[in-house]
Amino acid sequence: MSDAVLSLGNTTKAYTILILPGNYTEQVNVTRQAPLTLLGQTSHPNDASKNTVNIIWHNATGTATTGTYDNAYTSTLTIAPDFNASTTGSGPDGNPVPAGTPFGNTNFRTYNLNFINDYLPYSAGPSLALSMSYANAGFYYTQFLSYQDTVYVGKLGNAYMYECIVGGQTDFFYGFGTLWVTNSNIKLRGCGGGITAWKGSNTTFVNKYGVYIHDSHVAKANSTLNITGECALGRPWNAQMRSIFSNNYLDDSIEPSGFIEWSATDPRVTFNTTLAEYHDYGPGFNLTGRLEANITIEMTPQEYAPYSTPAKVFQYPFLGAFGNVGWIDEHPQA
Repeated sequence: MSDAVLSLGNTTKAYTILILPGNYTEQVNVTRQAPLTLLGQTSHPNDASKNTVNIIWHNATGTATTGTYDNAYTSTLTIAPDFNASTTGSGPDGNPVPAGTPFGNTNFRTYNLNFINDYLPYSAGPSLALSMSYANAGFYYTQFLSYQDTVYVGKLGNAYMYECIVGGQTDFFYGFGTLWVTNSNIKLRGCGGGITAWKGSNTTFVNKYGVYIHDSHVAKANSTLNITGECALGRPWNAQMRSIFSNNYLDDSIEPSGFIEWSATDPRVTFNTTLAEYHDYGPGFNLTGRLEANITIEMTPQEYAPYSTPAKVFQYPFLGAFGNVGWIDEHPQA
């Protein structure tokens, strides 16, 4: 499949690539700016659990076997204009993206594909299934499966997930950009760190970078997992993290506190930190536990309103104007 993507070149023409059923062991890198759709062949277009196309990679970083290098090297699917735009880096702000780096793909989409990083069947180190930065990307009926850092939405990344399945164990939604997940299945394959970990950024304009999980099902991946009360909704990668869970079913795997501090010695929770819920429900929603821990914000309708739709959080690159949603498929496979 990567050969098909590379063969398109960086033209201005939109393309769709149809991918036949099977297992493809490779990394896929998308650098082109023009619209591109990757479409997996399936008899069940409205059910991600029945996808028949698997793109698989096996890599991690920070392990005794692999050594340490940037997380970007591990990803099964990467969408970014160049390598420098895709790196995670370290420190409060991560790796700086060189000035003048152009925005990447303006309208990238996948349907009915599974992206898998199966380096080990547990959290051994960052092992990305998705890395996307400096791009707009919509994922529909798509699976992303790994254990640690499954989904990375980097700087100036706008990502939308609808009816997806995302599995992980440690900080498996992380990044700097903006991610909206809706009507999806979040599979807890274990508990470590949090479900979400985000770094907020200072900009010259008001920004709403963060991760927003809506109307989704958050539960253990299978009934054999003994993780009752052990999984946190998230922890602050820096003190400007914004993570909002709204209208989700939470099973009993979720910690009573909801969100947690980064660590006991480095909590990273300040007045700039937004670790919040709005109308979550299920056995994993423990209002008493939330209030006692005093980390999770239970939003009022007025507090939630500025974050209630994709148009209110997705921004145009560089200038920061809101309403950047023309790339979203509002009626996928209807």
